[in-house]
Amino acid sequence: MNRKEAVRLSDQLVIANEAMMKARTAIAELGEEEQLEFDGPLFELLVELQWQVMLPLYEKFPDLLPSALLEEMPVPAPITDVAWRDIKLPRGATTAALDDFLMSLLEPYWQKVALVLGKGIVRSEELGLPFSYHMMAARLRYLWDTGRIEAEGHLRSPSQSQVRLQD
Repeated sequence: MNRKEAVRLSDQLVIANEAMMKARTAIAELGEEEQLEFDGPLFELLVELQWQVMLPLYEKFPDLLPSALLEEMPVPAPITDVAWRDIKLPRGATTAALDDFLMSLLEPYWQKVALVLGKGIVRSEELGLPFSYHMMAARLRYLWDTGRIEAEGHLRSPSQSQVRLQD
């Protein structure tokens, strides 16, 4: 893709992102039942747009990333080879709480690790939880290694691997 194509694509992606954010705002004004029905699927679409489409584009053309989007779309660091045993949880955080949090993000169907981590970052911030990207990534690998979740692909590459709850 050349720069001209990237600019055109970026413009359209920003419009799509803004439209989804406005839709989420409108959903927030609905009753609780409608919020539960509509916001979850829209949130997943939004995270998928940001992490699977926008992020790869802005990794190739970082100067095109609108500064307003930086606050909305936390850009992940690549998953490192840090083992779970090397992760230090912040004071007050427990492994059980992190496991419960991660399990709440998983579904019985396959999801890209990038999507799960993206949802995790957003929800962790919304709930005021101290879980970082690296903590969640390392713990997902540990949960996979110990057979508590299913995974395919290489978990060091969030866009090339998937996870799900055990059958």
